[in-house]
Amino acid sequence: MEQLNLTVELSSKSRVIASSGPFQIELMNQVGLEDHPQLIEISHHLASEYGEAAILTKETINKYFNKQGSLPFIARYRGDIIGYIIGVALEELSTEPWARMDENFSKQNTLYTYAFVIMSKYKGNGYAKILKRVYLSWAKKRDDIRYITGHVKESISAKFTGEIKIISRVENWQGTGKTFEYYQRDLGPKPENKYKNNPPLVESV
Repeated sequence: MEQLNLTVELSSKSRVIASSGPFQIELMNQVGLEDHPQLIEISHHLASEYGEAAILTKETINKYFNKQGSLPFIARYRGDIIGYIIGVALEELSTEPWARMDENFSKQNTLYTYAFVIMSKYKGNGYAKILKRVYLSWAKKRDDIRYITGHVKESISAKFTGEIKIISRVENWQGTGKTFEYYQRDLGPKPENKYKNNPPLVESV
């Protein structure tokens, strides 16, 4: 079994991808110990909807946020973390039966949206939409990624734009008593990317 490397640097390493006034989104190259408490606190907002397994720990932050191949973004407001979204390679979820049954498992072409959250008091300002838009935009820029998958409450995926299909449904997801859908978003074939070697660092929002 692969040993999890728990050596984590104190300071985070990131670059600003999008900003609007006091709000900004950062692509995380390394989540340091200084940001662990805020991320863990925010993850508790997911527990009522996604179950206790959604609560982050130092180990899961290092395993998923700091894993090569992951696509993690955090959102800040006046310097404080108010949300995050993270995509991980589908193959990282190899212990989950639903992941292994995905037709694209082992093809290295799918990002699973491990978590997506904005703190309640910051909802309604469009921050969640901006965060997700940046995430999808950067996923499309990756030559190796064709699909994004994830679990959402039943009927939520019907509101998504783009080419979406439901792969399966799970009753009583993570003990929540709710039915969740496992959806797949097809990002489409990769166009010629003029920014392939030097993508723009900051997107307009």
